[in-house]
Amino acid sequence: MPTDGRATILHADLDAFYASVEQRDDPSLRGKPVLVGGSVRRGVVASCSYEARTFGIKSAMPMAEAMRRCPHAIVVAHSMGRYADASRKFFAILGDFAPEVEGLSLDEAFLDLTGSERLLGDAVTIARTIKQRVRAELSLVASVGVAPIKLAAKIASDIDKPDGLRVVEPAGLLGFLHPLPTTRLWGVGEATREVLASMGLSTIGDVARYPEAALVARLGEASGRHLAALARGEDPRAVIPEHDPVSVGHQETFDDDVDDKGELAVILLDQADRVAHRLRDAQLRARAVVLIVKYDDFRQITRRTTLAAATSDGGVLARTAIELLAKVAIEPRKGGRVRLCGIAASGLEPRDAPRQLGFDEAARARGERLGDTIDKVAAKFGKGAIRRAVHVPDDDK
Repeated sequence: MPTDGRATILHADLDAFYASVEQRDDPSLRGKPVLVGGSVRRGVVASCSYEARTFGIKSAMPMAEAMRRCPHAIVVAHSMGRYADASRKFFAILGDFAPEVEGLSLDEAFLDLTGSERLLGDAVTIARTIKQRVRAELSLVASVGVAPIKLAAKIASDIDKPDGLRVVEPAGLLGFLHPLPTTRLWGVGEATREVLASMGLSTIGDVARYPEAALVARLGEASGRHLAALARGEDPRAVIPEHDPVSVGHQETFDDDVDDKGELAVILLDQADRVAHRLRDAQLRARAVVLIVKYDDFRQITRRTTLAAATSDGGVLARTAIELLAKVAIEPRKGGRVRLCGIAASGLEPRDAPRQLGFDEAARARGERLGDTIDKVAAKFGKGAIRRAVHVPDDDK
């Protein structure tokens, strides 16, 4: 890909990621409309297969609406462990092609190929090789876009999905961008689109030709200049290597509202074990615990506390979250039933980071060693092989 002094940016995106992993791992789901998400009654679609998309279903749509559009769709629960494993392998592949990889989520990333082309071939060759490796090693499909700027690379990876590959040469950048709708510009949501439409601007080219001062007058200094620059093909943002996670959490929306703190405590215990497993899997500990509660009137509150010492012990996380729950009001008659609760671990640090020893260090170590043992048993025999007694159904006890 010849350049005019600009960078060469590649954006890779796994198509229908969660749904594709489910179809890959369960042959009975292949070729069928699959919805990944939570409760059919009250959850949202986290991902859907392309077979489901033909019915107008898309991510973030209420699951109930998706089922109305496609009553025969198959709903499957999240399998975050398998998604995380596929993501790690995906990023390992990307890391073979560029020293700078910026992850946007589990299934998409930017790469700066500016220096890689001299060593690994031109951008088209690299893009095709990435797609081939993803298919061969992960049995998944990636769409890839290459362009001189981030904005165009991301659009290019999306425009020919699924299994797309689009390369935008520097000389053709404006020709690629200008016919596209304004909603393709970063920062243009429905409200901004309506403002631009009221000004007679429906395409990126319209924005580029419009006086910048007039855009600033209508949209404000920052937004007006930002959109004007993007419309001219000016996007100086560099690829920034992936940052460490800020928090690890798990939450769920209930089919029926809950007003019993004992029942919520049992749910939090399960959520804390899940979070602890993910911390250990990432070789992390957490210094703080956050409780998330959403009421039936959609009010949401959070409560946070700092731990005496960083941990990856699910028991410690659970006890802390339950202590926070004890201070939360649940008043069924005043819109105080709970429709969602969750737990997040924050203040993350590497598990091998040095820490000050305390009187309870032996107990802390036992809790984490128990967690390590549980992880090994689950890895060998499956996640259901070992559970806390409180989570075993009565007919299994």
